[in-house]
Amino acid sequence: MAENPIAVVEERSAGPAPSGAEIRLEQVTKRYPGSSQPAVADVSMTIPAGKIVILVGPSGCGKTTTMRMINRLIEPTSGRITIGGEDTRELNGAALRRTIGYAIQQAGLFPHFTVADNIGVVPGLLRWSRKRIAERTDELMDLVGLDPAEFRDRYPRQLSGGQQQRVGVARALAADPPVLLMDEPFGAVDPITRGNLQDELLRLQSDLRKTIVFVTHDFDEAVKLGDRIAVLGNASTIHQYDTPEAILANPANDMVAGFVGAGASLKQLTLLRVRDVEYRDSTLTAAHDTSPAELRRTMTERGRTYALVLDARRRPLRWVHVRDLPHAAALTTVGRPVGDAVSTQSTLQDALEAILAEGGNAVVTGARGEYVGTIDITTVTDTVQQLRQEHGEAASAGPGDERA
Repeated sequence: MAENPIAVVEERSAGPAPSGAEIRLEQVTKRYPGSSQPAVADVSMTIPAGKIVILVGPSGCGKTTTMRMINRLIEPTSGRITIGGEDTRELNGAALRRTIGYAIQQAGLFPHFTVADNIGVVPGLLRWSRKRIAERTDELMDLVGLDPAEFRDRYPRQLSGGQQQRVGVARALAADPPVLLMDEPFGAVDPITRGNLQDELLRLQSDLRKTIVFVTHDFDEAVKLGDRIAVLGNASTIHQYDTPEAILANPANDMVAGFVGAGASLKQLTLLRVRDVEYRDSTLTAAHDTSPAELRRTMTERGRTYALVLDARRRPLRWVHVRDLPHAAALTTVGRPVGDAVSTQSTLQDALEAILAEGGNAVVTGARGEYVGTIDITTVTDTVQQLRQEHGEAASAGPGDERA
């Protein structure tokens, strides 16, 4: 059998080419011995190169089985799957899986391996040099927001759930695969960490443009992350395969409408990113090594009550009130830590939740966690009002109306 790596397909549309590969499923079926009904029946779909496609559906519908047939962790009974134009049946199974990243719930890290060893597993199997593996490991740790000097030699048990998932994503990306399969990777963490990990994935994808197949049962997560969503029923029957916008606006049937659920207009907030709206950048900031006396003078001169303390990489650390400063020894020990922050990749729904938790506004961070501004409740409510007006106009417009 051939063991050549999967070819990468070039993007035909304008803009930078993705590093992902197109995936095609053609009448793919999986039958298990002794079962009268197939687990997956006659599935056909095209997953575009460089896009995130979400498989969403109820438990037991076959979405994970469908995804695992792509890297042949489960062998299809019939049908054809191609990646970058190559039939996966013609490739050695182990070699195929080394060219496809795979991230699962609870990370699935090797407990007796350090973080660096976990990330370097696949490059090691591909016989990369130690120097190359070490350089790639540090690069990926920085990419997923983990300081290599601090985390490289830790073991999984010494990490939080969110940190473990970041290592899992880094491991899946280690050999720079064109395709990344993700099986409910953020399902076992708390809602705030889950939102942060989703933002991190979107940030990574904006740079890397992999082909990502992502399995979830959470429709809100599907809307937030997906370029396209496949809503699946029993045996992975595709009820609708379209953009999040199209599915929210026009569910194909009652089953899809049930997934969309109530408050579809409010779900439009999940389609808008913080980067799409105007947010403020007028907050007074101070470097972490600024003296408390100097910051107090500045705040007094400018008539400010609060200031935001930033670390050496301009990442937000703490909110400081002017009354905290007279007896403070250092800015890193006064005030309160920054709570729920959002990134420019976050949705307005994420922003709304963070604003409510923070009591009026939330810090906005950029691609590397650096401070870029704040967003307040007025910005979100104005956007909601505009969406309602637009939806009301669309609903009242008839077929011959110029607004339709």
